[in-house]
Amino acid sequence: MGDENPNGLAMKIKAMLEKAEPLFTDKCCIYRLYNLAFPSTLNSGNPSHPSLLSLTLLYIVPSDSIISGSDLGLFLSNVGRISHFTDLSRKLLLISSHLFQPSASTRSRGAKLTHIYTATKLNEAGVKFEINKNNTQCLLDLEISGHSFRIPFIRVEDWTEVVLRNLLAFEQSHCIDESYLADYIAVFDFLINTDKDVDLLIKKGIIENWLGDSNAVAEMFNGLAVNILYPDFNEQYFHISEALNTFCNHPWNRKVATLKRDYCNTPWKTVASIAGIFLLILTVIQTVFSILQGVH
Repeated sequence: MGDENPNGLAMKIKAMLEKAEPLFTDKCCIYRLYNLAFPSTLNSGNPSHPSLLSLTLLYIVPSDSIISGSDLGLFLSNVGRISHFTDLSRKLLLISSHLFQPSASTRSRGAKLTHIYTATKLNEAGVKFEINKNNTQCLLDLEISGHSFRIPFIRVEDWTEVVLRNLLAFEQSHCIDESYLADYIAVFDFLINTDKDVDLLIKKGIIENWLGDSNAVAEMFNGLAVNILYPDFNEQYFHISEALNTFCNHPWNRKVATLKRDYCNTPWKTVASIAGIFLLILTVIQTVFSILQGVH
């Protein structure tokens, strides 16, 4: 075992997983074990013993999630084969998204995400970071409107990296052509380089840091993006990256943002700046009239 080729071992494990019986079917050993422990659950629908799938969803889906009621019913009727719990988590993530639905989501063939300015650079250029509250709680639903970049809220806890790594590993091995979570991580890898970028997103309410150290959050996102394959990039994120870079590269946007940051960041500074401009205009007018009177 110790001398076995790591790549060969990985292929064997993948083959074993593909042959494994799907969850929540009579052939699944976990399902059969639960059926033996609570036979009334499957036979009579006793509410005191919820089904295995209900318990799983109760654990995976947050209490404040938009995935509930009819959404879960629709999900269960169209989910198809569920290979394992990681597969279930990813499918729940995608069904809660308003962007990445099978009928609407496309990938830009040959599109590569090569650069996005960091969060602090974008902020300095005038990009306004906001929490995406457009009836979504899916991490993947990034949106841009004008100079506003809307990002769903994410709480970074001790187990966040483990969950994201498992989902990434599943995407990379089973659905590389639909690697939406990998695209999301790529965007955050560009946005976050240092603790200052993390602090900015915390200030905007986008990140809630339960790790305590902003550097730890930056290292987590940067580490998740290592050795990830991106054959094509999804169309939505590609357009967002193009719009952000174009906005940031425009010199006028930078000048306006600098003016607002340095001279209009408080009500008193705004009033003082307007008064100064008004006084300057009056001085110029007075000078012009003085010159005209001297000429005549």
